[in-house]
Amino acid sequence: MTTLTETSVAGNDDRRENNENNALNNIEFTAIDQKFMVALDVDGTLVNHDGHMSPGVREAAQAVVAAGHQVMIATGRSLNATLPIIEKIGIERGYAVCCNGGVTLRLHPELENGYEVIHKATFDPAPALRALRERLPSAKYALEDADGNFLSTERFQDASFGVEAVGVDFHTMLESTAVRVVVFSTENTPEEFTEAINHVGLAGVTYSVGWTAWLDIAAAGVTKASALENLRVRLGFEEHLTVAVGDGRNDIEMLTWAGRGVAMGQAPAEVVAAADEVTHSVHDDGAAHVLRSLL
Repeated sequence: MTTLTETSVAGNDDRRENNENNALNNIEFTAIDQKFMVALDVDGTLVNHDGHMSPGVREAAQAVVAAGHQVMIATGRSLNATLPIIEKIGIERGYAVCCNGGVTLRLHPELENGYEVIHKATFDPAPALRALRERLPSAKYALEDADGNFLSTERFQDASFGVEAVGVDFHTMLESTAVRVVVFSTENTPEEFTEAINHVGLAGVTYSVGWTAWLDIAAAGVTKASALENLRVRLGFEEHLTVAVGDGRNDIEMLTWAGRGVAMGQAPAEVVAAADEVTHSVHDDGAAHVLRSLL
């Protein structure tokens, strides 16, 4: 594992097998006009867990955008909660990945509202919801449907939804088509929550456990990495010219996918293990250090 420096750039495809001894030897400083595809997580990366983005992070992100790199947000947040971050760092043209890969946006100022949805991955949430409800009867459940509406039980609201959730009964949720399902428990420790999920053995979906007793569920095979790979192919970037920064378990696939995967300093051990480098924590503007290394 390499500790990030301001001049670190992407290494070779076999970097993970050799990074303990050879990471710095395998790195070549790229010509200043070389452009990267840069994927940035939001919560815990660009903003702290109170939702605040520091001036240093904002200015570094804006500078990388202005330099012509293909900067894109890759977040678990839903569309409406992602748009303010896109605006804050100055992305007017390009792409963004929301809902942990469930929704992909194209951004352009000539489009209505400045964006269009170019891909949406939906799934039947009923089997997962039934299994989880049996094991976690007191948990709160929310679901983003194919139209971008949020349905929830027990007045469950979260800033990552981007819209106010509509309270419904559990049966209504079972009959809906989902882009994203969120499960949250205030009565279980993260360890108990994870044990319950493992016991259920969710099938036919992709899921990740958050910092607390929080679960995000998407369609089978859908992750931030799967959506980013589609964009990489679409845009014609070589694999070694991809950079990703994140801090959560839902970033593991993305950090493994990237030519240069950077974990935030406060990331859990399994996230750090998936990365090539570790930067400072979100409280010390870790993302800004990564972004400035691209300038």
